[in-house]
Amino acid sequence: MGIRIVHCFMILLLAATSSAWAQNRSLPARETPIPRTTNGVPHVQIGVDPVPEISAELLKRVSAVSGIEIQDTIVSLPGALGFWITNDVALARPEAIVRGREFAHIHPDGSLHAALPPALADQAVELGWAIHHPWSDQRAGWEGFVMIYTPVSRDELDVVLDLIMASYEFVTGTAAKTK
Repeated sequence: MGIRIVHCFMILLLAATSSAWAQNRSLPARETPIPRTTNGVPHVQIGVDPVPEISAELLKRVSAVSGIEIQDTIVSLPGALGFWITNDVALARPEAIVRGREFAHIHPDGSLHAALPPALADQAVELGWAIHHPWSDQRAGWEGFVMIYTPVSRDELDVVLDLIMASYEFVTGTAAKTK
């Protein structure tokens, strides 16, 4: 009985924390045009080329986060890379992950799929950073599943990295820290 109470308390605490982050975090409005995307799966951008230096920097900075490994994806298109939570990190919201411990992935065009706190996902969509995945309303836990558009500048890279860190924190319930 005691363990169940602690478990319920932790779930409430995690929900409050991620919700507070989404409410207290102020995303800027994205200034570059919003790309067109497919309406189904595969869910991809149309006519967008990545900026190789920005994509390389994104991968470098994500790989520097403790508890994240970059591996081949198990849920996306060939050429995409998955952002995996290491086995030593507990999952607070495994239902938000599509499969395995891959909480996000980057496509060859530089766009990403990630699970965000639902309020932050809505804010990211409203401000032009993301679009809800076509299946985000199909499964419990996927309410915040979005495609984040390709960052094309250093400023956009910083915002996209913030969103990736928010995804990690949402799924694990722990703060992201560099190695």
